[in-house]
Order: sequence, then C-alpha cells, then structure tokens
Amino acid sequence: MKKKVLILGLMSLALANAHAVGNYWPLDSLRARAVSNNKSLLMAEQKKVAASYTHKSAKTNYLPKVSATGAYMYTSREMSLLSDEQKHTLSNIGTGLSAMVPDLAPMSSQLNSAGQGLVDALHTDTRNAGIVAVTLTQPIYMGGKIRAYNKITEYAEQASGTIYDKTLQDIIVDVDEAYWNLVALHSKKKLAEGYKTLVEKLESDVEQLVKEGMATKADLLSVKVKVNEAGVTLIQVNNGIELSRMNLCRICGLDMDEPIDVEDNMDNKTSIADFDDNVDMSNQSADYMVQQAEGNRKELQALELQNKIYDEKIKLARAEYLPKVALMGGYLASNPSVFNSFERKMKGLWNVGITLNVPILTWGDRSYKVKAAKAEACMHRYETEEVKEKIELQVNQCRQKLQESQERYQTTLRSVDEAEENLRYANHGMKEGVITLSNVMEAQTAWLKAKSEWVNAQVDVRLANLYLKKAIGTINTHI
Repeated sequence: MKKKVLILGLMSLALANAHAVGNYWPLDSLRARAVSNNKSLLMAEQKKVAASYTHKSAKTNYLPKVSATGAYMYTSREMSLLSDEQKHTLSNIGTGLSAMVPDLAPMSSQLNSAGQGLVDALHTDTRNAGIVAVTLTQPIYMGGKIRAYNKITEYAEQASGTIYDKTLQDIIVDVDEAYWNLVALHSKKKLAEGYKTLVEKLESDVEQLVKEGMATKADLLSVKVKVNEAGVTLIQVNNGIELSRMNLCRICGLDMDEPIDVEDNMDNKTSIADFDDNVDMSNQSADYMVQQAEGNRKELQALELQNKIYDEKIKLARAEYLPKVALMGGYLASNPSVFNSFERKMKGLWNVGITLNVPILTWGDRSYKVKAAKAEACMHRYETEEVKEKIELQVNQCRQKLQESQERYQTTLRSVDEAEENLRYANHGMKEGVITLSNVMEAQTAWLKAKSEWVNAQVDVRLANLYLKKAIGTINTHI
C-alpha cells in the first residue's frame, strides 16, 4: 500500500508538471493529489498497518514462548545452617571427647579439624547470590482463548481495510464536489461578464437616446444601477471562485496560493447522457440499488466484521473460565549452588512438566461476563439493522434527487432557449421603438437568471449522480 501511495504521489506530481504551464488541472490529477496527500487517508493507512501487525502478533500465541531471567542479590548478613553454639561444639569436638574419654586425647586435634571441616562445609556464604532461569511455555489448551483472539484480530484487520476504502471514497467525493462547484463558478463568472457587457452596451445605447431626446435621464440612471449591480455580482463570483479554489487546494494537499484552472466547463448545451460515462442510474429500480448498497457499502462490511468480532468476544469470555493446559520446561542455575553442599559455582538443573488450571468456584462471574458479551453482540446487530434501514432510505432519497435534478435540467434548458429568444426580441423591439427600456432590462435579468439556474442544474445532476453512486457504494476508486 505504501508503494501504491508513492506511485500515486509521483503520478500526481507528473500531472502537475504536465499542466504547470496553463495551470489546468483535470479532475483525475486532482483526485490523485488528494489520495497521495490527504491526512485522513494516511491515518487510515497506518491503522491498516497497525491492525496487520496486531494480527501477526496474535498468531504467535500458538507458538512456544521462551524467556530468560537473571537476578543478583547482595545481603548484609549471610544465612547460617548452624548456630554459634553448634559451630563452637563441632570445632572443639576432639577436645570435648578427650575430656570424657581420655583414650581419645591423642586424636583430639584430628577430631577438631574434622569438626571444623564440617562447619566450613555448611558455610552458605549467601551475601552474594545469583540465579539464572530459562523457561519455555507451550500452550496446549487455553479454553479457545488463543483462537478467539486470533479471529478477532483477523476481523479487525479486514475492518481496517474497509474503513480505508470508505475514506478513499469520501475523499474522491469531496474532490469531485469541490471541483464541479468551482467549474460552476467559472461558468457563472462568464455569465456575469456577459451580463455586464449587455448592460454596458445598453447604457451606451441609452446615452445616445438621451442625447437624441428619445429617452430620459431616469432611464439612463436605471441602466447605470443595473451596471453597478452587474459589477457587484462579478466581484461576488470572483470571491466565490477564490474561496472554492482554496477549498479544493486544501482537499488535494496543494498550497493555498496554487492557481487552479479547471478543464471542464458548463457553457455548452449538452445532454444529460454526456455528463458522465456511466449508465444513467435513475432508470434502475430502487430495490436493485438497495441490494447493491447492502453488498457494496463499506460501512455495512465493517459492521458485519464487527458482529463477527463480538461473537468471538463471547468465546473469549467463556475461555476465561475453562480449563487451561500448558507444557512447561526450563533450566535453573544458581550461585552458590546446593548440589554438592554449598559451592561458589554456577550449577543448575533442567525441568519439564505440565500445568493444569481449572476454575472451581467463581460465584457466577463466568455467567455474568458471557451474558454481558452476548448483550453487546445483540446490541451491535441492532445497530447494523438500523444502519441498513438508513442506507435504504438514503438510496431512495438520492435516486429521487437524481430524477428531480434531471427534470430540472430539462426545464432550465428550455428556459434558456426562451430567455435568449425573449432577449433577442427585446433588443430588436427597442431598436424599432416598440418596446420600453424596462422590458429590455427585464429580459436581460431573465436571461441571466435562466442561465444561472441552468448552470446550477448541471451541477445538481452531476452531484446527484455522484451522491447516488456513493449511496450504493459504486464510487470508482481506481485513480
């Protein structure tokens, strides 16, 4: 995945260089930049990496664990197996025996030496003590705990992948939404400039009429007001373009001052079928779309995986109170050692065995925990059903919105034709002196309104189609 992100980043940079001369950015290159630079997507990628390593860690629980332990201790006093009186008696055992048995007097020194040797042999010298232990533990049966935890981490890894895909789809939707809004504003800028040109020409014509006495100064002032309004509208559109450009730069990870000129435009009268390469989805049945959504939506896939995780948590709760069997083995060495009296040598022994742990009395703790895990699993299934109902409603709403936007587009298309024809008649009638100035200004205003609504309708169709794809989970994430 890191390679994919790197490749996408290089592609985006290449596209940026390719369009640097004119600052034109096609939609695909903006998507690529957003995918390679978006922080939310990078965080989702790291969550996938973390979940993958957690799953690998869970698999190691099947394998034996080997650990080593070492310790050193210095004590102010040493342990003694003999009392001071016993040490004195043993050290002078020959003298004591010769007093009781005079015949042993010649051997008293040898007996004293033997007694002192015994005292020395029992000298522990534990003020400096060290121990080393190596332990091996191999689980044999843990009540199903290891398997349940392994399945939980596996499902969590899969869920992190679906969340990543959902984040990717959301980013593409954000880019498309910001892009088409910017395209619409550029088209509206052309409309505002065209409208300003119309009213300025009208102003010039009325000035001539005023000079010829065929119009009043009041008529001229009315036109000047329209010219000023056209200037204000153009300023507002330019400000909107600047804010939309900055928003698109933010989503794509570009500098806020990066100039962006869009490739697409909404100035030509195109049919709805030309908006997207995809088949018009408004003719598909709602039930079919709902089925698609239930199979494609990443949220539902993540919730289904969460349901499986909660099922495994029930098993995990049961495993806490089932018998546990493990194989134990190791090596233990100490200094001083006790295998040949007390020696200042590191000596040890190996061991092997089996441990069994069986819970006997838990006062219902096991039952309560299992029931709590079952309640959480049931609650999460209710949440999944609720999300399915909301998705079904969302799909139907988006489908109706697409149909509505298509009908509105057809209506605005007819309105534009009628407004252009009306403006042509008004201009011609004014020249002929059969139409008043107010009628011409009304025709110009109607023309601007019809064209603006037509541009908005185009954006609505594109975005409605985009939102419906998002609702049924068919957003194309291949950049």
